[in-house]
Amino acid sequence: PARVHAIVLVSKLHKPTLRALAFAKAARPYMLEAVTVDVDRDESEALQAEWDARDIPVPLKRLASPYREITRPVVQYVRDIRRQSPRDVVMVYIPEYVVGHWWEHILHNQSALRLKGRLLFTPGVMVTSVPYQLISSQAAEERQDREERVAGQVRRGARKTSGDR
Repeated sequence: PARVHAIVLVSKLHKPTLRALAFAKAARPYMLEAVTVDVDRDESEALQAEWDARDIPVPLKRLASPYREITRPVVQYVRDIRRQSPRDVVMVYIPEYVVGHWWEHILHNQSALRLKGRLLFTPGVMVTSVPYQLISSQAAEERQDREERVAGQVRRGARKTSGDR
């Protein structure tokens, strides 16, 4: 590839987004921009205002979506970049939540999952998930560690030696 064009997907300006921006900057791409889909004009204008107020040194591009669709405008934008510069690689950074309960997947990451599925089959496009652990994911990990320790103690307790009698 001649150059790397990095895109960070933005829905809100929160910790997962800032983390994805930091990862993208650390990769030192030729071109870096943040992209949001304009499904609600008021929310997009508020995002733009907050982006400008925080003086984030990455341009924020707003993609129009007349039918409140997220996947199609992003895929089309990425394909347009590929058409303009076929030798460039487009790197798409997707901030994602790491959750601890199965039902939290319903609340988070659904549009990211659909988008990732579509972009993975686009030639010259690389998709990078940038994980952000929610507190519930840490609690789930601690719960799993406790269960493994308890299971190990039960196994050890079931085996009595001659000195235990």
